[in-house]
Amino acid sequence: MEIRHAIGPNEAKYFDTDSLRKEFLIKQVFKPGAINIIYSHIDRIIIGGVNPLGKPINLAAGKEIGADSFLERREIGIINVGGSGKVTIPGNEFELNNKDALYIGMGIKEVTFESKQKDKPAKFYFNCAPAHHSYPVKKISCKDAGKVSLGSKQESNKRTIYQLIHPQVLQTCQLLMGITELEPENIWNTMPCHTHERRMEVYFYFDMSDDTLVFHLFGKPDETRHIIVRNEQAVISPSWSIHSGVGTSNYTFIWGMVGENQTFTDMDAVPMSVLR
Repeated sequence: MEIRHAIGPNEAKYFDTDSLRKEFLIKQVFKPGAINIIYSHIDRIIIGGVNPLGKPINLAAGKEIGADSFLERREIGIINVGGSGKVTIPGNEFELNNKDALYIGMGIKEVTFESKQKDKPAKFYFNCAPAHHSYPVKKISCKDAGKVSLGSKQESNKRTIYQLIHPQVLQTCQLLMGITELEPENIWNTMPCHTHERRMEVYFYFDMSDDTLVFHLFGKPDETRHIIVRNEQAVISPSWSIHSGVGTSNYTFIWGMVGENQTFTDMDAVPMSVLR
């Protein structure tokens, strides 16, 4: 488990490109045949990728979280971005096809990941947050999700938001996750941008070709930077930072949020005139 410490805005504004990428970019989410876990001290979120090949992979607790089982005091949201696979917990198993999600509440002692086909392996992306209560396990597909259409072709940001792990769909302690898909010929997301002081966010970009990249905009509104992101990479975005992006082509991303509340209107809009 890789540990990353919290970075404040006064420190981050002096970072060069390498330092910014080292602290906030997750360059490789998936490692073939393995589980990859990053623990961030920003709201104590855990970001992970599981890419099973020939055998199942278990989500095991380490000394970093100080618990006997991984979900002893945590909840987790899982979204499959690869081939078909299954997630097994005691007494139940769930088949997850591409873009299916699974929420598992606090207290589940064992979680195992497996691909259905070795030549088309599953890629389970997950966010995991501290929890105070155990809520029921639930599988969610895009057809079951809350669906919001935003943007316009004129603004190059026509997109659909699928709210998979969201108060309108199921109850969680603090974790929120969903998928945003930009339509062809649309390249901007979350512009005009905003911050939300009471929630941090992680963006995981996927379904991108090898020659496509996204300029993920980052930093305080008056101290903006960019992080170049490629397929199946993620960016950790603190509550003080904007989180917007523009691609060389359309793309898809998973957004995950943890923090003090789940109120989507609790955000601070940033006027275009303020951005620097």
